[in-house]
Amino acid sequence: MTVAEEGLPVEGTTPDASMARIAATHKRGTSFAGDVLKLVSGTTLAQAIGMLITPILTRMYPPEAFGTLALFTSITGILGVVACLRYELAIMLPETDEEAANLLAVSLLAVVAITALTIPAITLGRPLVVGLLKAPDLGPYLWLVPVAVFFGGVFLATNHWNSRTRSFGRLSVARVISATTTSGVRVGAGAMGHNTGGSLVGTAVLGPLLSSVALGAQIWRDDRGLFRRAIRWNSMWALLKRYGKFPLYSTWSSLLNTMSWQLPPFLLSYFFSQTVVGYYDLSNRLLHLPMSLIGGAIAQVFFQRAAEARTQGRLDEVVRGVYRRLVSVGMFPFIVLALTGREVFAVVLGAEWSVAGTYTQILSIWTFFWFVSSPLTHVFSVLERPDISLRLNIVIFITRFVTLAVGGALRSVYLSLALFTLSGVVVYGYVNSLALSRAGVPFAFGLRTVVKQFCAVIPFMAVVVASKVLIPSPVIITVVSILALGANLIYVVWHDPQMRHIIAERGDPALRRIAQYLDRNQAQ
Repeated sequence: MTVAEEGLPVEGTTPDASMARIAATHKRGTSFAGDVLKLVSGTTLAQAIGMLITPILTRMYPPEAFGTLALFTSITGILGVVACLRYELAIMLPETDEEAANLLAVSLLAVVAITALTIPAITLGRPLVVGLLKAPDLGPYLWLVPVAVFFGGVFLATNHWNSRTRSFGRLSVARVISATTTSGVRVGAGAMGHNTGGSLVGTAVLGPLLSSVALGAQIWRDDRGLFRRAIRWNSMWALLKRYGKFPLYSTWSSLLNTMSWQLPPFLLSYFFSQTVVGYYDLSNRLLHLPMSLIGGAIAQVFFQRAAEARTQGRLDEVVRGVYRRLVSVGMFPFIVLALTGREVFAVVLGAEWSVAGTYTQILSIWTFFWFVSSPLTHVFSVLERPDISLRLNIVIFITRFVTLAVGGALRSVYLSLALFTLSGVVVYGYVNSLALSRAGVPFAFGLRTVVKQFCAVIPFMAVVVASKVLIPSPVIITVVSILALGANLIYVVWHDPQMRHIIAERGDPALRRIAQYLDRNQAQ
């Protein structure tokens, strides 16, 4: 029996009406690549704004101010991931919008409850937190943690509602507004002499606040009639129990996942030094940039499409498509970083950051496997199997702890990162195969896709390797790597008709002519 067949009856809806709603969603929507493009464009602009002002901020704010911000965001990140008790994931699953609206209400009530519990915990635990972290500068700003958790949770819930309704354009707008305002306030505060951790922490709260208010206002404007008609206490209670697996399994899974991402900085600091942590943090943020720009958008669109496809019996088709696209988009950029990370960091960031480039070379292959698996893990949510995610996150947490601890005990940071990478490739490789299998996609398809794409990028790899061997200049190597990345991107678009179609529809005249030229040549 499917999820839809088990669905609770909602007054005023029928299966025919629900399917009509899905059909209407398709009519007003775009293709998968089009929805991804909407999210990527907004996310890219938001990320670009942050990257452009970083050199300015580092000249305005001292390192300890960024340390205070990092500690604050780590605390709010761990608490924020469970703010909705993971009921926000269930918003995508019901066949009817009436049930989804009640799940949105359940998610928002969970946010209020978690925020209320956070207030006394932070108030009473402030001395303990400050003492354990050895961060007295953080103490005065801990009262903002419940505020950040509340608005972060509201944004999380409204974000998933927008994904369900495929309103991806306004998500991009909200992110750009948030990034622009946050960056502007930070620069302004620094220019006026308020270059403290408090200024950075305050703007870290401002971003989610603006995003949640903007999305909430638009949702209320468009869907308030549905909310007034559909949301009832008895329906909320029934759905809260029906999707009880999400807080039972997915909450702990997400909490473990978030905590596991905090392990490397903590353990590297314990075994080595703050300098090593700084190198790792910069390397890690650069490696995760493709996920922020592309993978995150693909994951969000994929979740909506996968939930819809399951009710239509074509989940395997959607999973095949997104897996193939993730591998084709992600493989070569991570290979380039594995080959030239040290040179690229030395040229772009300065010679003193070349060590971070070496860390990047070690971590890049692991990051590729994570890049592919991260969107695919939504398959477990679509299939209502959060218990699988919980077990996987337990394994990830344990393997990360053990590998970093072994390298630390042997006093070798490179061994720590190498073991970390090796375990990550094994674990995330298994996650990929498991997600494909649960969606009905054969393992052979996944392996064949990886091998085929690797063979396709060999010529581009050869150019980069040749530049390192023949002209060992960091500047030349960096330039050649950028050109190879551009050429590979053209190759990926050439072999992706849907992406060409989107460029032809949305691009400027020059891009449209290029897309049309590619179509004609491939047809021939």
